[in-house]
Amino acid sequence: MIDDRHTQAPASEGLRVSLQRVSRFFKPEKPALFDVSLDIAPGEFLYVAGTSGAGKSTLLKLLHLSESPDTGTLCFNGHDVAGLTRKVVAVLRRSMGVVFQDFKLIEDLSVASNIALALEVRGASPAMIRWRVAEVLAEVGLNGKEKELAGALSGGEQQRVAIARAIAPNPQLILADEPTGSLDTYSANFVLDMLEKVNARGATVVVATHDRMLMAARPHRTVVLDAGRAVGISQNGDFRSRSERRKTNLEEAV
Repeated sequence: MIDDRHTQAPASEGLRVSLQRVSRFFKPEKPALFDVSLDIAPGEFLYVAGTSGAGKSTLLKLLHLSESPDTGTLCFNGHDVAGLTRKVVAVLRRSMGVVFQDFKLIEDLSVASNIALALEVRGASPAMIRWRVAEVLAEVGLNGKEKELAGALSGGEQQRVAIARAIAPNPQLILADEPTGSLDTYSANFVLDMLEKVNARGATVVVATHDRMLMAARPHRTVVLDAGRAVGISQNGDFRSRSERRKTNLEEAV
């Protein structure tokens, strides 16, 4: 049940997400998403795979409720978002954390202030904000960086701040859009370590990525998008589409 009396719920409660035949059109002849059906269980770690333009970012925007389906239904805990009030949608969005490839930090604010913003909008007290900011900075290995300007940090450090900001409110759902795309191998592994750690604590994590090596090294259930369509779903980290798997099977048979 989605309850607008609460602005935050512990990650362990989870969110069950269901898309049924969802489409999103920006151009009538070229849908960003077309007829996608997908269920995401509470506490799941899911990859959304595909090349650039496959529809990964659009899917994450729908999950974040910053875009709406043109057709089909999107449900959270059994509730069609089309029937929810703006107040309930706002509460639902506050149960999410988002990590972007380009960080989206406010570069002329301090590291601590960037993280604090995610807590302030949820009504946390100043004392709680100070405690939680210090806690998540320690978790992402940025002790002593609180007063530095976000724009003065390296790319890897900025992504750590972005993760700290996303996890600070203890969200039920983490959406990460190509979170390792601009990072070196060490920083990319750190990002995945953090996302898997948050997932182990009960949060649902959805990661959009085109990095096949990353998915192969850290297998999770994967939905593959191609030109806006879900062309394959894997339970075991085999992120190829159905056509790719059929081709491999035929080659092995001969």
